[in-house]
Amino acid sequence: MGPTSSAGCFHIFSLRNLLPRRGKPTHNRDNAQARSSNVIDGSCWNMGDKHGQRFDLCSGGDWILIPGRPPSYSAPPEYVSNDLKSRALDPEVVRTVESELDELDTQLRELSLKIHSHPELGFQEKYAHDVMTAFLEKHGFEVTRHYAGLKTAWRAEYSVGHGGRVLGVNSEMDALPGIGHACGHNLIAMSGVGIAVAVKTALVAHDIAGKIVILGTPAEEGGGGKVILLKRGAYKDMDVCLMSHPAPGEAHSAADGSTNAAQSMFVQYTGKTAHAAGSPWEGINALDAAVSAYNSISSLRQQLKPDLRVHGIIQGSNWTPNVIPDNARLDYIARASNKTDLVDLVERIKRCFHAAALATGCDVNIEMNHAYLDLRQNPVLAREFGDTIVERYDMTMNHLGSSASTDFGNVTYELPAFHPAYAIPTEPNGGNHTPMFTRAAQTKEAHVAAIKVTKGLALTGLRVLSDDLFFEEVKAAFEVDKEACVLAKPDNGMCFGH
Repeated sequence: MGPTSSAGCFHIFSLRNLLPRRGKPTHNRDNAQARSSNVIDGSCWNMGDKHGQRFDLCSGGDWILIPGRPPSYSAPPEYVSNDLKSRALDPEVVRTVESELDELDTQLRELSLKIHSHPELGFQEKYAHDVMTAFLEKHGFEVTRHYAGLKTAWRAEYSVGHGGRVLGVNSEMDALPGIGHACGHNLIAMSGVGIAVAVKTALVAHDIAGKIVILGTPAEEGGGGKVILLKRGAYKDMDVCLMSHPAPGEAHSAADGSTNAAQSMFVQYTGKTAHAAGSPWEGINALDAAVSAYNSISSLRQQLKPDLRVHGIIQGSNWTPNVIPDNARLDYIARASNKTDLVDLVERIKRCFHAAALATGCDVNIEMNHAYLDLRQNPVLAREFGDTIVERYDMTMNHLGSSASTDFGNVTYELPAFHPAYAIPTEPNGGNHTPMFTRAAQTKEAHVAAIKVTKGLALTGLRVLSDDLFFEEVKAAFEVDKEACVLAKPDNGMCFGH
């Protein structure tokens, strides 16, 4: 593996540019009072837990308010599907899924808290690997540990009958340095397991032919575990893949918006040391190269579209003021709303790196980590999930996106897939990648929200396995989106494609 950087994971959802929601109106003060007797000043719903955390649901039902992101200049194509609402799942299948997850609720909560209390960095998720594979083995799954050459990846599967389709599910496991599960991957891990077990139970109980495959995917936080697994064929047999992600947002809501594509870049400048006072002309200043590149990129920002992002840091070793630095390193991440814009942005940034080397006389080496592509949400899967959580679980569905990035975006370029985000209550300014979100990810309220989404995704997955016409709509939507994307692999050193 090359160097890694936290290009991955969700950060926040915008509450501006809100598109029309499906479902019931946003919870107002009266709704909040109906839900809880703990009302503060007649306008806020206070939620407490046994850990003493307090979450206030205020004005308009928002668990947290976050400034909006600029609009994208490259919206994905719209796909208009046939009305399949009349061909719903058998009510008995729905009851089986919901009953199974209700019965598993305590076990799933314990699993989530175990993972939360043992945070592990990317490619080091040994504890999560062991407890999750043991859980699935106990529930009758065939488990492959240390899957596809990755020590902490795993695969679990269960088949019923012959000739059925294959539903894929992903469980992320990694945490962040110093702040633990500040992106809620304990909830993602638990939810994936819940989907898998509930779908397996329904397949057996109702004799539905099909296979459920769940992957434990390491190192989402910059390591690109799913990109590696894609290259190694882990998704080849899947017809559809599902997962979800917690974030701050409007109370009792989920979102089917996209994320940004991202590329991590690691730039090493090499110069020559010299005495900074006695003979500076004999040196080649690597720090000057890094500063020049940094300033050039800062100037470039003025000409970038509002939805493009570039951010980075300067590092070095054995620096002292009286020695010309012979080394400097830049770690950068570029983000764009789609793959095409990202390719162009990275080329412009690389010119800044090379220009700085030319100006200072330094050697430069540029390394690229795995690119994270934008989420191409399947609209048919999104509609089915949205209808389900609105009608059955008292949630709302919106189209908000995130300016952060995930390696599941690469999965969505390869097969029909869906990755909703959902709100959990947190503190003001306590979005993903903060200690406040770490605390939020272990609360009972977060678990309840995750279970609702787990039920919705399990039922959506069963629709894929049991309804031929629905699956054809899913595939047709994927092909329309695929045709609209620029899929040519750029010859620029980026890690796109396989």
